[in-house]
Amino acid sequence: MNLATGTEPGGITGWAIGLMEALGGPGAGLAIALENLFPPLPSEVILPLAGFTASKGSLSLVGAILWTTLGSVVGAMILYAVGALLGRERTRAIAAKLPLVKVADIDRTEAWFARHGVKAVFFGRMIPIFRSFISVPAGVERMRIPTFLFFTTLGSLVWNTAFVLAGYTLGENWGLVEQYAGVLSKGVAAAVVLAVIWFVVTRVAKRRRVQEPR
Repeated sequence: MNLATGTEPGGITGWAIGLMEALGGPGAGLAIALENLFPPLPSEVILPLAGFTASKGSLSLVGAILWTTLGSVVGAMILYAVGALLGRERTRAIAAKLPLVKVADIDRTEAWFARHGVKAVFFGRMIPIFRSFISVPAGVERMRIPTFLFFTTLGSLVWNTAFVLAGYTLGENWGLVEQYAGVLSKGVAAAVVLAVIWFVVTRVAKRRRVQEPR
């Protein structure tokens, strides 16, 4: 049942409420672990809802933060393992077969990650879309697991605490968090789309210049 209105919710909200009502804090952690693995599940809905649930006394505020952070770390570790299993050689082989992508692009990405990997993991946990995918290159590059766990936990704790507290503070208006956070998510998605378009256009133009007869 919808804790705010007494009506039966549907979709992701109803699913998340069902988990939290059935399992309490572990249900909130499971929801966030699945959100890491399936980014279309929005943490911007699940986390404020966990905070609102805590405000109603169904679970403690500290419990909501700790369980959701544990769920974030578990989901991130699964994706890290996927990246580690994929490995550098398979990544390079896949890149070599993709249109417009060069192995040199992978080399530059690896060099960048070698310099900024720690910051990428920490801040990436606080950026929609990237918060899930940043774990994969960390696994591919075999970042030291203690380092990965520490900065993943720290970044997740910052993000989760902010959204859980927002839901806890807003109470029955917890849905406002998702509305405003949705603007950020759409902005990040738009930036990604523009970056992909820019990459394709510039790479095609460069290829045409190389192919033109001199």
